[in-house]
Amino acid sequence: MLSNHLHNGIEAPKLAWSRLPNSEDGEPDTVGLIKKSDESSIESLDYEVIENYAYWEEQAQRGKLYVGYYVMVKWFFALLIGIGTGLAAVFINISVENFAGWKFALTFAIIQKSYVAGFLVYVLINLVLVFSSVYIVTQFAPAAAGSGIPEIKGYLNGVDMPGILLFRTLIGKIFGSIGSVGGGLALGKEGPLVHTGACIASLLGQGGSSKYHLRSRWLQIFNSDRDRRDLVTCGCAAGVSAAFRAPVGGVLFALEEVTSWWKSQLMWRVFFTSAIVAVVVRTAMGWCKSGKCGHFGSGGFIIWDISDGQEDYSFEEFLPMAVIGVIGGLLGALFNQLTFYIAYWRRNYLHKNGNRVKIIEACLISLITSIISFGLPLLRNCSPCPEADPDSGIECPRPPGMYGNYVNFYCSKDKEYNDLATIFFNTQDDAIRNLFSAKTIHEYSAQSLLTFLVMFYSLAVVTFGTAVPAGQFVPGIMIGSTYGRLVGMFVVKVYKKLNIEEGTYALLGAASFLGGSMRMTVSLCVIMVEITNNLKLLPLIMLVLLISKAVGDAFNEGLYEEQARLRSIPLLESRPKYQMRKMTAKEASGKRVRSFFPRVVKVADVVSILRSNNHNGFPVIDHARNGETLVIGLMLRSHLLVLLQSKVDFQHSPLPCDPRGSRSIRHTISEFVKPASSKGLSIHDIRLSSDDLEMYIDLAPFLNPSPYIVPEDMSLTKARISLQFMTS
Repeated sequence: MLSNHLHNGIEAPKLAWSRLPNSEDGEPDTVGLIKKSDESSIESLDYEVIENYAYWEEQAQRGKLYVGYYVMVKWFFALLIGIGTGLAAVFINISVENFAGWKFALTFAIIQKSYVAGFLVYVLINLVLVFSSVYIVTQFAPAAAGSGIPEIKGYLNGVDMPGILLFRTLIGKIFGSIGSVGGGLALGKEGPLVHTGACIASLLGQGGSSKYHLRSRWLQIFNSDRDRRDLVTCGCAAGVSAAFRAPVGGVLFALEEVTSWWKSQLMWRVFFTSAIVAVVVRTAMGWCKSGKCGHFGSGGFIIWDISDGQEDYSFEEFLPMAVIGVIGGLLGALFNQLTFYIAYWRRNYLHKNGNRVKIIEACLISLITSIISFGLPLLRNCSPCPEADPDSGIECPRPPGMYGNYVNFYCSKDKEYNDLATIFFNTQDDAIRNLFSAKTIHEYSAQSLLTFLVMFYSLAVVTFGTAVPAGQFVPGIMIGSTYGRLVGMFVVKVYKKLNIEEGTYALLGAASFLGGSMRMTVSLCVIMVEITNNLKLLPLIMLVLLISKAVGDAFNEGLYEEQARLRSIPLLESRPKYQMRKMTAKEASGKRVRSFFPRVVKVADVVSILRSNNHNGFPVIDHARNGETLVIGLMLRSHLLVLLQSKVDFQHSPLPCDPRGSRSIRHTISEFVKPASSKGLSIHDIRLSSDDLEMYIDLAPFLNPSPYIVPEDMSLTKARISLQFMTS
């Protein structure tokens, strides 16, 4: 890596500048394999510390106590992120459980008199909840749609994503998740919780929201993209920890899935944040056990304790377990491909017709989901209850008005239950708990499981991508646990061993589908162990995850990578591709950068160049005493806009103020920082008089005198490694 200095510059023609992206004109026509969907250019975050005169002057004013204060505040913010995310998760879960519990209790009470009336009430409640969710998203917070993980992953990979961390996005994510999940759609709240944690972290980092007058000056400490990146990473880990009650899984998720860099100091803060979330969630659950939270119960937070399940396994079971891994890889890859094509069609055709179409689409899917979940169990014959087990604490059938295991739904006899209603007509968390449950052999028929698998898989594919907050963790677990239990039923029938539990195979199926769809291994493995409290199954979970990921990788990328590619979000891959070794930086770059500034530039020229192109970084040149032209640094577009708006650095003379460029700086570093969640200043926001346009600006105190520079004959592999070191 080469660097230049303000006083011993480097000849411009021999360099290929590594500020990415250059401009819309200089970019390729495609990002990944998808053509860019709009005319907006992609802006990178400024992780590089610009060591100009303004920076050194501010550093000189800071004492030794500032370093300790800076570190202490980072830990304090990690504490606030953990508390905030934990409270948000508690609010979402209590709300979802109460809406769902009230919905099912009311429906079961009505169907005792009339199934038609119960069906109409069930459909109406779901429609109202889903309509509220899609209305909030389309009218108030468009960035709250989807899981938000591809966007957060792009942000943590250095891509500026305006709008995804706004205060209204946070509000839309919280209340939209309550409506969409409570409304019974085939999606989960876990992905949105990751986005929620990231929003809370970002808002804390910038001191709140100025638009809604919720801003605190004493919180406005972290004004750089580097610091905000660390906070958002803590927020992502906190979201996973809150969703699954898996603090270690949250740390590993942030490491494996959403970041392209890592450092030990950050790991400690992320772990601390996840631990705080776990404490907040457990405290809230203890408080709710006394009945203060309405219908809220053990189903509110994901924890499926199967520690009393299968304790041992034999060698002949490895073959069906490997088959589960293969099935997970195939179905996961198919899920990714189908959702990709449907999302592509939505973006380019359906959703171009406006928000009204998005609302109609979500309500139509809600109607179809309600009809299927209520209607299909009516077509299924009921089964006789098994012999009562006094130690299990489970009644068969459930008392009237209750939902859970052994639901008496449209059964002619009292001692019967509807196995399909036990899965369909239930919250997803409780349905998974039923599928994972031990000592429940023959509770479900193969026909019911196969029917549910086909219908729920189809609903999950169609629902993913609607204009509501949507996660894919729990639906993936639902799908995987269903075919896993089917395989378990086959193994029990073939091997005829008493110690084989169908619930164990359901767990392995859930892990295999998540591995085949999301392509995570380490973090998923730890999350599955934490949410099931069964460490003995760790080797088996590792086995199916490795197989499903290998099978899925043979067909396409992971779910979040596919969705990021569809949204034209460039991601820094974990390792460079082989073809990159055969290309140089010059061959891969777009059009040559022809826009540059002299050290002292006329204001009118600055305005003209900023209006004529979308470059975000401009070389600044000066002439040595022998007449040689030297590149003395790089000037960011955002910094030029700040100088134009303030006007305090305008001068009448076209000569430098000082031969070395040093002078009293009338700006602080924080003034040059872009907003974390909005697009910031535009050249169209600048208002200048004719007299202002005739003035000059000396750029020397504000430019970056030592930017990262890539020689044009450097291979793309080395350039990519250099870019990764820039972000660390």
